[in-house]
Amino acid sequence: MIPVPAALAAHLDDTTTTLCHCWLLTRRDGMTLGFTDHDRALMVGTVNCEPASGFNAGEAEAALGLEIGTDVIEGALSSTRVDGTDLAAGLYDGAEISTLLVNWSEPDQRVVLRVATIARIEQADCAWRAEIEDLAADLGVPRGRLVRRHCDAELGDARCGVDLTSGGRRANGSVLERRGPFEIAVSGLGMAPQGRFNGGRLEWTSGARAGDSAEVRVHMRAGSDVSLLTRTPLPDAIAAGDDFTITIGCDKRFQTCKAVFANAVNFRGFPHLPGNDAAYTYAHQNITADGGPVVP
Repeated sequence: MIPVPAALAAHLDDTTTTLCHCWLLTRRDGMTLGFTDHDRALMVGTVNCEPASGFNAGEAEAALGLEIGTDVIEGALSSTRVDGTDLAAGLYDGAEISTLLVNWSEPDQRVVLRVATIARIEQADCAWRAEIEDLAADLGVPRGRLVRRHCDAELGDARCGVDLTSGGRRANGSVLERRGPFEIAVSGLGMAPQGRFNGGRLEWTSGARAGDSAEVRVHMRAGSDVSLLTRTPLPDAIAAGDDFTITIGCDKRFQTCKAVFANAVNFRGFPHLPGNDAAYTYAHQNITADGGPVVP
């Protein structure tokens, strides 16, 4: 049961109430925004809650026990503080949302109804829709390691141990031009063979999106023309002259770890465990069951 402050409880018992909802959104970078379904701005603590521009309450589902409850918040990008580029770049992913019931005539009379996080954001034209999940969602997050064939380390991290600063595994470049939402022509990678940076990662070191990163899908080269295709649309702010650092990728397979990186000793998967096909099959003359490794 949610404890309600005495002043707000007295207001709720009155014959006439002046109530509205407010949402305080705190991004992972610490930036806090406030929104309300009231028709004027409200100051909730130190946060100015903007009216009818950021959020509208949508469908809500209440869950009992340990089931995951979800809310839907939707609206239009009419607030100058909710930037579509930031949404597309994932700056609102994982943001914390506090839902408050507020007496708009006395904003100090308020109670926090719920604290949740943004799970998914969808955009269509100028409208956006955010699905939020409560704290019970954390119970469904895998803890510890999973037994699977592919490696679960990130290339270059402490568990992987590969040095990305040597062997041509990292390079610096600049954007020459945009060729679409996913493609950029670049300079600085002229010596790298085609496909060298497939599955790699771009980190922007200058320009409006400095500090952001993107995953490379395809590294293409035709003579002196070099271009990169990313897995997700590039922000509109990416422009000619922006500098980046790019590192090679890894497909997480044991064969790649062994042959390309000579790092089999640090492989963080389980490639030699037989899968379901091997476990449920039966012996016959075409199977070599000599106890040798499943993956050479």
